[in-house]
Amino acid sequence: MAKKLFKNYNFELDSNERKVLSNFCKKAIQQMSGDERFNADVKNFESILQKLAEPSDVVKLTKAEKTKLVLQLRENTKFIKESMKKSWFIKKWLYKTMYNQYNNLLENHFED
Repeated sequence: MAKKLFKNYNFELDSNERKVLSNFCKKAIQQMSGDERFNADVKNFESILQKLAEPSDVVKLTKAEKTKLVLQLRENTKFIKESMKKSWFIKKWLYKTMYNQYNNLLENHFED
């Protein structure tokens, strides 16, 4: 099978997916903004947040933005999955909702 030369970084997201990603980006910015080592990551997430706020149907990301977003989403889904194993019923239920949202985003839009 031939390898693609160019990848598409345009994503059609519904309003719920935009909301989930916006909240995710805000939280990532909040967590990383205090550390200077993450300045490039913070700028990528701020740029993604601006693009999600645009009224366009299609969100156009750069390669760096997509890479950072997918990496963080995957890391969060791993963390949430581990946390669900150690949690009680109510917390597990909350984690499961978040896990499903992130996992659906990864499967539906960001699988390579």
